[in-house]
Amino acid sequence: MDYHAAADYLTSFQQRRPKLGIDTTARMLSHLGDPHLDVDCVQIAGSNGKGSTARMLDGVLRNAGVSVGLFTSPGLNDFREQLRVDGRKIPKSLLSQYAEELVPCIDRLRADDDEPTHFEVLTAVALRHFSELDVDVAILEVGIGGRYDATSAVDPVASAVTSVSLEHTELLGETVEEIARDKAQVAPKNAPLVTGADGDALAAIRELTDVVTVGPDDADPDVVAVETGMRSPVESEVSIRGPGWSVDANLPLLGSHQATNAGVAATLARQVADADRDAIAAGLRSVTWPGRFEIMSRDPMIVLDGSHNPGAAATIADLVGRYDYDDLHLVFAAMSDKDYERMIESYPEITAAYATRPDLDRAEDPAVLADALSGYADGVETVPSVPEATERAIAAAGPDDFVLVTGSLYAVAEARDRWTRLLVPTARTRTTHTGNSFVGAAFGADAATGTGTGGPERPERDGPVTAADVDRRLFRTHLRPDQAERVAEHLSSIGGQCHRSDAGSPEKLVATVLSGTTTQFRELARTLSAEGLGLRRVAEQLAEQLDPNGRTADARLGPIADDGTAVMGILNVTPDSFHDGGKYEAVEAAVDRAEAMLDAGADVIDVGGESTRPGAEPVPIDTEIDRVVPVIERLDHLDAPISVDTRKAAVADAALEAGADIVNDVSELADPAMPGVVAEHDAGLILMHSHSVPVDPDNDPVYDDVVEDILEELTEQILRAERAGVDRDSIVVDPGCGFGKVAAESHELIDRAGEFSALGCPVMIGHSRKSMFAGADVAGDDRLTPTIAATSIAADRGADVVRVHDVAENVAAIRTVTGGIGGE
Repeated sequence: MDYHAAADYLTSFQQRRPKLGIDTTARMLSHLGDPHLDVDCVQIAGSNGKGSTARMLDGVLRNAGVSVGLFTSPGLNDFREQLRVDGRKIPKSLLSQYAEELVPCIDRLRADDDEPTHFEVLTAVALRHFSELDVDVAILEVGIGGRYDATSAVDPVASAVTSVSLEHTELLGETVEEIARDKAQVAPKNAPLVTGADGDALAAIRELTDVVTVGPDDADPDVVAVETGMRSPVESEVSIRGPGWSVDANLPLLGSHQATNAGVAATLARQVADADRDAIAAGLRSVTWPGRFEIMSRDPMIVLDGSHNPGAAATIADLVGRYDYDDLHLVFAAMSDKDYERMIESYPEITAAYATRPDLDRAEDPAVLADALSGYADGVETVPSVPEATERAIAAAGPDDFVLVTGSLYAVAEARDRWTRLLVPTARTRTTHTGNSFVGAAFGADAATGTGTGGPERPERDGPVTAADVDRRLFRTHLRPDQAERVAEHLSSIGGQCHRSDAGSPEKLVATVLSGTTTQFRELARTLSAEGLGLRRVAEQLAEQLDPNGRTADARLGPIADDGTAVMGILNVTPDSFHDGGKYEAVEAAVDRAEAMLDAGADVIDVGGESTRPGAEPVPIDTEIDRVVPVIERLDHLDAPISVDTRKAAVADAALEAGADIVNDVSELADPAMPGVVAEHDAGLILMHSHSVPVDPDNDPVYDDVVEDILEELTEQILRAERAGVDRDSIVVDPGCGFGKVAAESHELIDRAGEFSALGCPVMIGHSRKSMFAGADVAGDDRLTPTIAATSIAADRGADVVRVHDVAENVAAIRTVTGGIGGE
């Protein structure tokens, strides 16, 4: 079964059914070999906050060195988002395997008139995946209630009920007490249930099980968890105090309710893994939860929040009230069965409202929402498309305004495309001719008229044909169905081609491939900029790809942001470097080496005080600082940017204070304090994709398409850095050759380096003398020859910088590729 068939199969099941109970899920798990018995499971139930708590617990446990499977719901665009191991979505290949394994069991269930729901099937798939990847702990967000939820087929080692309110009364009971008793059924046998519930709900839970209570100090809980202030516009400060333990942490999820959730997560982490104070603080600070009061911009402030009930809307109003702004621009959509009128009443004063709807049958008519908004907003506009409503709100907002997209997680998912959709350049014909002339013999064309027999027919045009008229390009992206249809219409009308497919793409998006000449794409960009449906941003992405040299050079990056391929010289000041073995550990030797690399043509010097080779031992922060800071201080006189190669925020802070210009973080921001340090110093950031640091060659992840997967993961990390205040134009991306990739995958990253330009950042390739070249090292020169060959490929593919040990040889290779052929 291929992924397309598997995805169709898994989404074909009913959402709900009259039958309650865990028997159906248990039968599927039995068929799969009872995978839930292989891992320790944690259940998290609750009316609100269970998803946030699950994400926090995931972050804390991973920082404590625990391998974690995470099952949450719903996903924004794709059910694969709901199943993660150590932060990575379930690969398509494995999901297809598990779906195929389930087919015989589901056929038997159907024969017994016991067809499972989508959630039940996904629960079984999640537990099968967690067992396959041998995680230590599986965190399961309960779907509805607790007693009859599919996740209750497991025997948890720890559990929580975050909060209790009236919800799903037709299934769980008509009172808070009844609902609380239902949720309390997730309680583990050998540990107390952790809960943030209070009042009558808490009293009902206490009737059934022992509890550890979490909440503000005025409720006299066992664990006090309070928000003590705002550290920055994107982080609050929380204090958690339990019997004999305490943690102070910074939390990117804002609000007093999130402080309680953080307390629940911390308490669970101590139960499950005896997590210490540092792991809890780092884990809480590292958490992200897309679409939940997610800050996408700070100039103007743009927030996406999928809250869809009056209580959550009141919480949003409180959070918005923390910020100083001039006008509030509200993009609002809601499902027809929600109490959206009470939600609207809760929001702060609205300057401009945009009533809209996501592409969903349950969504309320924008005209109806506009009527509800009319008494609360100075102006109301009806916009049928969420992406277009978002664009209009942003365009109307001043730098000191606030844009809030809310009312439905479905609407937030569509709005979020603006920041996560990539336009990836896949192929392009090489051309050496520019201006108003070109060699047209290969196309059978007349340069004066533009006519000819080669290639597809094109609309007539005035003037001579230029290189842009035959310089063919290919882009791939994902669009909403109506967007893809409109793009296809416009591109086809000017002679280009657009291919669309649902196969293998996220559930609610259409995989779209665009083919055409540079001239056609320029015309398409002009057309889309005024088209609507939120296509203005697609037009901007096209324009950026068509004119990459229009990017403004950023002083923080130095030559990296200039045209051509820059060279970063590696200066390891550690005794266990895999290449030089401590040759430049002494300060004088390091300074001499840096000067020699600059004389050989290096553009940037990268100083590193910790080896990340396989098997390397972590270096204490103070030791690493003592290694790199004296060298950086001595290099201050050099006319070149200095980068510090570190994954520790404290080391980066000291290095930047000593005069470094750039932080080269090979851990993908594993230290949650790193983005803030870079922002505070207004420094450059090299953001590398990595699975483990130091490298663990026995734990390589599974990729469906190594480039596609890394593009997606780097997108989220860039957003995380931007949220902390790091400018995108000061970020360099590195796909991370050798870090969690086998040799073939690392070679593919180099061959497809140009595709990473879709991220809107310079691209670095770090490949020098790595084990990926072990099979090609035939010259006996310790992998120098294949390194130079790979540098040539990277430069040809458009890499903005290569990070190498041997500067002179690699500079010569780059010059040969980019300027030596056909020179004077």
